[in-house]
Amino acid sequence: MGREAQGLCTIGPHTEAAKALLESTELIVRGATLKRRFAISALSGVEVQGNALRFQCAGEQVTLDLGAEEAQKWLKKIMTPPPSLASKLGIGVEAKACVLGRADDAALAEALAGAVTTIASDAAVLIVIALNEQGLTQAIARHASMPCRAMWVVHLKGKAATLGDTAIRQRLRNSGYIDNKTTAVSDRFTATRYARR
Repeated sequence: MGREAQGLCTIGPHTEAAKALLESTELIVRGATLKRRFAISALSGVEVQGNALRFQCAGEQVTLDLGAEEAQKWLKKIMTPPPSLASKLGIGVEAKACVLGRADDAALAEALAGAVTTIASDAAVLIVIALNEQGLTQAIARHASMPCRAMWVVHLKGKAATLGDTAIRQRLRNSGYIDNKTTAVSDRFTATRYARR
């Protein structure tokens, strides 16, 4: 979602100036003494009253004075369900993916359900689970023989990654690819879409 605003935040009896961030899964408030995170899925009673966005979370009443127009935008974003991972990856019944690697991540497996083909010419995209340099080398070779232009590279994030985002990007750019989109897959994985130049 990525919205950001400054304004007064009231949580229970406490009010102070704060910076508020609206992300895809949480609303973050940071002030001089306030440092709170609210899961979007845990918000209830979300409404706009005047200039303020109001909601309850974990038994607390929260009011963010964002201005009437901005509060309405935040309300709309909060109330709009986020796109599914399958939608973000551009796959589905009509747009199948060829998969290289083992999709043992639950979120990725759910996104791939009913959207996988083993016939390279039928694939709208190649999805690669690249856990090491060898997996990336296989992905480049496999994609070279496919008619689809796009390839999603799914890899571990954080300290668990033996093959990080920077190394993947450099290798693929050196192989004639350009990255043009990223998406979170799960707590463990992230994905970047690459296309042949």
